[in-house]
Amino acid sequence: MIGKHIELFLVDGTPGGLTTAEIIGWTGHVVRGERVHLGDFLKREESNRNGVYVLLGDDDTAPTGTKAYIGRSENIAQRLRNHAANKEFWDRFVTITTKDDTFTEGHWGYLEARLVAIARAADRATLTNDNSPLGRKLSEAQSSDMEAFVLQLQIILPVLQVNLIRSARAPHPELAVGGDIESPVFTLVEQRRGVNARAQLIDGEFTVLADSTIVAAWSGVGKADSTRRAYANYRARHEQLVAEGAVVVEGGLARVIRDIRFGSPSTAGAVALGRSCNGRREWIDGSGASYGQWENREIAAASPEDGASP
Repeated sequence: MIGKHIELFLVDGTPGGLTTAEIIGWTGHVVRGERVHLGDFLKREESNRNGVYVLLGDDDTAPTGTKAYIGRSENIAQRLRNHAANKEFWDRFVTITTKDDTFTEGHWGYLEARLVAIARAADRATLTNDNSPLGRKLSEAQSSDMEAFVLQLQIILPVLQVNLIRSARAPHPELAVGGDIESPVFTLVEQRRGVNARAQLIDGEFTVLADSTIVAAWSGVGKADSTRRAYANYRARHEQLVAEGAVVVEGGLARVIRDIRFGSPSTAGAVALGRSCNGRREWIDGSGASYGQWENREIAAASPEDGASP
């Protein structure tokens, strides 16, 4: 397993303020902040650089509740001032520049186009970009450099809680779950409901795989207020997946069309079964072990001496 050294700096010393992020040995420089801190960012030197930026805001209609806009500018500060006056939806922003400011317009045009394409494919947010930008023509070597730059962004942005370009399947071995530990495929079967679902832990997210079969409609009803609220959320998620086309209802059952990410195996199981689910017990791998047993495999295998100080 190869580690990754990321340096985060809290500019004003608080976790809710401006944060800068860099990977050791990487030319990139990322800043994340809330809209209320835009004035502080505009006072910083990197705000006047050439680069790419992302605007983010809440959106109840998006799969993960996020709306986003990806753009680039020769002067990020000037563009963000314009967006502050003309775009209402965003409440946080991310800027991507380089430490030495050596990228050309061609590099940034290429990166903007790639980020828009990856974000659309990842489908983690509703993009408000009207068009897909055309990538700039770069040499073979330059294109390779920019693809390596993108891979680093796919590592560092999720650390900043920005999952816009986090792909459903890890694009690079460094992003795989547990490094050299591969997740098995888990199954969830309930014959009387016609459920036959498959899932895998991918890049740290419990993911129900395409071609799984789940219930066509969510019909659970709870008695306690907390249970009714939870069931309402499961039902809403199921209906949203159907409305998006990620799940297609066919002959009394529903078929999963594309891989779907969930926050936990229990939520995935509940949406699939149409009832509450203890995902750590009910998802089973090929050996007959539950997800919870697989999750704890390293704990059982570790000896007390493994964590002892030398």
